[in-house]
Amino acid sequence: MTSGLWELVLKGLWTTIQLLVFSGLLATAVSFAVGIARTHRLWIVRFLAGFYTEVFRGTSALIMIFWVYFVLPLAFGWQLVPMWAGTLALGLTYGAYGAEIVRGALNAVDPAQREGGIALSFTPWQRMRLILLPQAVPEMIPSFCNLLIELLKGTALVSVMGLGDLAFSGNLVRLALQESAEIYSYVLLIYFVIAFLLTRLMRGLEKRLKAGVGKDPGTEKTARELKRAQTTGVGAASGGAA
Repeated sequence: MTSGLWELVLKGLWTTIQLLVFSGLLATAVSFAVGIARTHRLWIVRFLAGFYTEVFRGTSALIMIFWVYFVLPLAFGWQLVPMWAGTLALGLTYGAYGAEIVRGALNAVDPAQREGGIALSFTPWQRMRLILLPQAVPEMIPSFCNLLIELLKGTALVSVMGLGDLAFSGNLVRLALQESAEIYSYVLLIYFVIAFLLTRLMRGLEKRLKAGVGKDPGTEKTARELKRAQTTGVGAASGGAA
């Protein structure tokens, strides 16, 4: 492959990374805003947050990209460039999935912790910021890691708008060289390397956050295995013999 074609692939890689970062930031902001709203004491707030989640989770990300890029200009007169149209569509769609991760992690915090905050006369925002989020965020990281990798793979959908991401550039190179196996193998390898780096980064973040609240991942794993053995009886005998 010539240097010019490699340059085309690298430009596509840079576009994919930019799209991943921008849409990931938007999805994170949406996840926390909507996820916290899903636990609000007012039903109307919970209803609106749930409506948003169901609409964006129940529609196709590809169709949402088409809608933002082709329908939004006709409806509101706003023509977004492909990068921002892709960021908006992917961020809102994957943010709906992230909102459920946030809601689940907040509800999993021991109710006694919330009651302790009430007993100390904390405001709802103080309870959220000082008690609930510090304990819930480390538990969200594994699920957010999976969602981030799904978002990485979802960035390939923007090629339908003609945005020159990694998949789009790889296809151009394939058409130029007529070597599908080699080019698509390279593209697969690049996606795998990015996903692997994201996994390692998120795992390191999870350990750091759990250490910040006094949790040891190794101890937690042992505790889960012990609880599973006590519940199911599997492994209990060997543990007792040891």
